[in-house]
Amino acid sequence: MKENNSLRPSSPHRGERGGLSVGILGAAGYTGGELIRLLLNHPEAEIVFANSESNAGNPVSDVHEGLVGDTDLCFTSEMPFDQVDVVFFCFGHGKSEAFLKEHTIPEGVKIIDLAQDFRVAPLNPPLGGRTLVYGLPEINKAEIQKAQYIANPGCFATAIQLALLPAAHLNILKEDIAVNAITGSTGAGQKPSATTHFSWRTGNLSIYKAFTHQHLAEIRQSLSQVQGYLDAAIDFIPYRGDFARGIFCTAVVKTKAPGSDIVEAYRDFYADAAFTHYTDRSIDLKQVVNTNKALVHVDCFDGKVLVTSAIDNLLKGAVGQAVQNMNLMFGIDEHAGLQLKASAF
Repeated sequence: MKENNSLRPSSPHRGERGGLSVGILGAAGYTGGELIRLLLNHPEAEIVFANSESNAGNPVSDVHEGLVGDTDLCFTSEMPFDQVDVVFFCFGHGKSEAFLKEHTIPEGVKIIDLAQDFRVAPLNPPLGGRTLVYGLPEINKAEIQKAQYIANPGCFATAIQLALLPAAHLNILKEDIAVNAITGSTGAGQKPSATTHFSWRTGNLSIYKAFTHQHLAEIRQSLSQVQGYLDAAIDFIPYRGDFARGIFCTAVVKTKAPGSDIVEAYRDFYADAAFTHYTDRSIDLKQVVNTNKALVHVDCFDGKVLVTSAIDNLLKGAVGQAVQNMNLMFGIDEHAGLQLKASAF
C-alpha cells in the first residue's frame, strides 16, 4: 500500500534531500559506525553531526574504514541539537543518564537511546516530560509512533523476547524457562578487552554472566506485559562466540498445550511484523547477519517446546531496530533504509 505522506509529522529541520535531520552521539563505536552506514543509505535521513570528542576533526572513514569512499563526513565535538529532528545516543551503558543531567536537548527533538539506562520501569530519567517507550516494535508499535523518547532494546533481550513473546501471549510461560544464546564479539563493543582479543576469541567458546545478565530485567518486563504476569524464572546462559556478529538463541518452554496451537500462535503473532518472521524450517545464523530481520522457529516435543531465534546483534539487536523506531516515530515507511541482504554464504 502506498504511504500517505500527508499523515507524517512535520519536520522543522528538513535537510537537502527533504528528509529528517539526524544527530549521533558516541559515533565512533561499533553502533555509531553501523548507524552511520544505515543512515547514509536512508532515503529520508541526513546526518547533521556525528559527535565524538576523541575523534573530533577526523574523517568518519578513518575510524569506520568500511565507509571509505561512501562519505566525507567528519567527527565533531559540537552538538547542534537545534538543527536536528532526532538524536541517537550510542553511548556505553550508564552514560546516557549522566549526559541528560548535564545537557539540555530541545523539547521538540526526539531521542533514541541505545544504552540500557532507561529500559526498565520504574523510570525517573531527566527527560523534561518526554514520553518514554520501550522500543520493541513487535509489541509497542502504536506507542513508538507517538513517542518522544525511545529506550532501544538490548541485543540479547531482543533475540530472547522475540523467541518467547508468542508463548507469553498464549499464557504458557508457567514453569522455569531454559535459555541459551551465543553472541558475536561485536556485542562487547569496539574497545579491546581480554575476551574480545582475536587470539583469545578465535577457536574458543566461553560462558559469562550466567543467570545474572543485565538484559534479564527488560526481558521479564516485556513478557509480563504480554502475559500479564511472569512468575517463572528465566535461566539464561550467555555464550561468547567465535564470530564477529549475530545472536543465535534457544529457549525451552514446558507446556502441555497442543503443538499445532503453539505453531499457529507463533505464526499469527508475527504475521504483520515488518522484520520478524516465523518459519517452519530450522534456522541458522547466516540467514540474518547484515539484516534487520529476526527469524523464529518452533519444534514441539512431548511436554516441551524448543524455540530458536536469530538476529544480527548490531542491527535488529541495536541500530537497525533504532532506525526502524525512527521510521515509526516520524511516519516513514517502516522498511526505509533497512532493505538489507543477508550474507548467507
